Amino acid sequence: MDRADNRSGNPIHEDSPTDTAAAPLQEKMKDVGKQSNYIQATSPNQIIENAVPADISIEEKRLEEAAQKARKHAGGLKLFSGNGNLALSLEIAKTLGINLGKTTVGRFADGEVNVKILENVRGKDVYVVQPTCPPVNDNIMELLLMVSTLNRASARRITVVIPYYGYARQDRKMQARVPISAADIARLLEAMGVDRVIAVDLHCGQIQGFFGPRVPVDNLDGGIVGIDHFGGKDLHNPVVVSPDAGGVYRAKKFKEGLAYKYDMDDIGLAMIIKQRARAGTVDQMDLVGDVKDCDCIIVDDMIDTAGTICKAAAVLKDKGARRVFAFASHGLLSGPGNDRIRDSMMEECVILNTIPTSPQREANEKLVVLSVAPLLAHTIFNVHAKKSISALFK
Repeated sequence: MDRADNRSGNPIHEDSPTDTAAAPLQEKMKDVGKQSNYIQATSPNQIIENAVPADISIEEKRLEEAAQKARKHAGGLKLFSGNGNLALSLEIAKTLGINLGKTTVGRFADGEVNVKILENVRGKDVYVVQPTCPPVNDNIMELLLMVSTLNRASARRITVVIPYYGYARQDRKMQARVPISAADIARLLEAMGVDRVIAVDLHCGQIQGFFGPRVPVDNLDGGIVGIDHFGGKDLHNPVVVSPDAGGVYRAKKFKEGLAYKYDMDDIGLAMIIKQRARAGTVDQMDLVGDVKDCDCIIVDDMIDTAGTICKAAAVLKDKGARRVFAFASHGLLSGPGNDRIRDSMMEECVILNTIPTSPQREANEKLVVLSVAPLLAHTIFNVHAKKSISALFK
């Protein structure tokens, strides 16, 4: 059979001198290939497989593969913090087993925010921990400029961890000519290029919808931290109380969590209907449910001036409650809030450390602060490793 020469177009037979001369050359190249060491491209999976010794037991091999996988995931994770709650950020970093990213978040002489990232973030998966608690506007501006800086530094993905979401209470128009501030903050974050938001107990669930479909929002239930705290107490005829009609679903979830995790089948549910004279001032409270000779747990998402929760505790005591406890994810304790809790009818008020503490809070014997850092750290790791977040709440 003939084949055409690409250069001349003349037919060349299979047994021609050209093929006869090429055969020894091909054999010689094979011999050289056997003796030489070639550099070959290798996938990360092959590197991990080759890193595991073959002469170890199955269990040891499984553990080694898990460690290799964890190291591979942790390699691209960076954690940064603003000035909002540095203590919580350090605790999250310690739980994750990584160092907090080096950054400068200060002020210029005229009060403008000065942000500088002091390490390489190109192609990294970056998480920024910054609650928008008081001073609210300063913390929001720090967060926006940090996200902008990281985007300009070519970070692959930016997730903002907002333990406390400021402006959350202005989530709808209750009267004419007022803003929907919760939605406006969401648009600012989205405009800066945020890829994901992790928050703890948003004031209302619809805030998740203020972000577009390209920015998923994980609203973590801080109640699971409180469930573990109250589950260890010797409660007599426990009743979970919602301080308003809007918080009944939150109180119901808290009740179901206690019942499921600690086998408390006799937990009751009650609700207080409050009528406000104006923002921050309650005019009248009415109880729906029976609390006589019961240990009551008031469950809310935040405590601001503590006027509502302290008055609710007094109403429950007047209705025959045995003991009154309170739990809230966010303890703002603005103005006289700390003093009101100290002088209230409550046995104990439990809050999370989503907002920085102060010496006045630490001196309050009725105030107990629980850490939300383990929950946030596990959430960050699961997001980074592409694992389920809902599994943390089962």
